[in-house]
Amino acid sequence: MTLEQMYSAIGGDYKAVMERLPSADFVRRFALKFLQDDSFPNLKKALEAQDAPTAFRAAHTLKGVCQNLGFDALYAPASALTEALRGGTLDGADTLFPPVEKEYQRVVAALKELE
Repeated sequence: MTLEQMYSAIGGDYKAVMERLPSADFVRRFALKFLQDDSFPNLKKALEAQDAPTAFRAAHTLKGVCQNLGFDALYAPASALTEALRGGTLDGADTLFPPVEKEYQRVVAALKELE
């Protein structure tokens, strides 16, 4: 799988990322580092523990990483979850988290194919 194919598979904006970041090698290196990013596991753990402040920080971090890397299809639900958690409660998290998890799994699967 090429980098461009990976972006297509995850609903990302390859062209925008390539305009913003210096090279395909740079994008590839940082995209693959996403596999070691702990924001999603931290988010899931915080939601299970009913820890709204930690869940907010993890969701916010995940959102930012996705925005920087152009992982648009994961960015959108992560952003919605972040805004729901911003108020310090878990209201709505039970319905907003499953789309984040689904897109996260799709990104991870595509990145593993890219490796």
